[in-house]
Amino acid sequence: MALVAYLDCPAGIAGDMCLGALLDLGVPLDYLRQELAKLGIAPEFSLNQETVWRQGQRAIKAHVHLHHAPSDHTPADHTSGHDHACDRHGRHWPEIVQMIQGANLPEPAQTWSLKIFQELAIAEGKVHGIAPEAVHFHEVGAVDALVDIVGTCLGLAWLGVERVYCSVLPTGGGTVRAAHGLLPVPVPAVLQLWQTHRVPVHDNGIAKEMVTPTGAAIAVALAQGFGSPPAMTLKQIGLGAGSQDFAIPNILRIWLGETETADPENVQENLHQETIIELQTQLDDLSPQAISYASERLYQGGAVEVFHQAIAMKKSRLGGLLTVLCPPAAEANCLAILFAETTTLGIRRHAQSRYILDRYLKTVKTPLGPVQIKIAYYQGNVINLQPEYEDCASLARQHQRPWQEIHQLAIAAALDQLSD
Repeated sequence: MALVAYLDCPAGIAGDMCLGALLDLGVPLDYLRQELAKLGIAPEFSLNQETVWRQGQRAIKAHVHLHHAPSDHTPADHTSGHDHACDRHGRHWPEIVQMIQGANLPEPAQTWSLKIFQELAIAEGKVHGIAPEAVHFHEVGAVDALVDIVGTCLGLAWLGVERVYCSVLPTGGGTVRAAHGLLPVPVPAVLQLWQTHRVPVHDNGIAKEMVTPTGAAIAVALAQGFGSPPAMTLKQIGLGAGSQDFAIPNILRIWLGETETADPENVQENLHQETIIELQTQLDDLSPQAISYASERLYQGGAVEVFHQAIAMKKSRLGGLLTVLCPPAAEANCLAILFAETTTLGIRRHAQSRYILDRYLKTVKTPLGPVQIKIAYYQGNVINLQPEYEDCASLARQHQRPWQEIHQLAIAAALDQLSD
């Protein structure tokens, strides 16, 4: 049986909320303190837990107290209470990588931690127009981020979690005070992470910061999918509290459950059949920019594939055939987006049956850093290995090496580890 964790985020997600939920699931506080001390930051913080109530519901609040904080430190008004702390003594990404690699943390906690910080560095770099390795982690608080991120990965590893999934995330609203002044919510780094990974989001009507940069990075780096819970036998639920009071309980819920099969390597039949909806419309009066924007919205609305083909239409006009593939549950969303974002007056619909292979993500170590590999199985055999594009691209940028080289290193590492 494989142990899976589902991040249920009706009130959003932040690093300390993850820690609280994991502590509620039974991860020992002393274990987290002991392992986090290996990072060399023990004199800079203390970690404690407290039982609190949010809208009448009990949850665990994780408290990360910084020692010798700067005098001008102003806590932000958001979910975690410390994600945007202004830390004059923050650290750059390469230094944090060295700290994590030198801490001798248990696997997969080390690999997961590096992956999350990589996502944060890339997102912050894009926001500020600098290289990821030049990112200075004051915007998420260097010590706070280390405790929240590494602590979350340690907790998941201690529980034996093999796969992580996440719900659709709330957008929130309003403003939040950070090191650079007032920022709109969602803050730029969170928006960048959502855009890069095409994370489905929704507005739950609460104009507060509900997803912090640390929380967003944890979700996009670890989750194998966003949406409804995966099929599982539910074993336990951990509740982690945020700092504020909302109209709904400000609680992150981590569902812990078991799936019937541990890994696709042990399954002899990995071919499944499912229904897919194909939506098509022909367009000859819409700009490429509008089609690009509509495609982005369609992916956010649940489409699994969107593509545009050049065609010749009536009166010899050049146009395009816009095709959307989506699961039945996302059909209504995709129809609404097509009518709102394009000039179409009619959409063709076909319900089709398609065969799909089981696939899962595995993180492999290359000489230049970790890369996630998507592995597909059929009848017990590996038939496809595909490194994640963004992982290869980030390492290529970081080390100034060709993308193709990173891609080949990742495949070679995956083949070596699978053969072992």
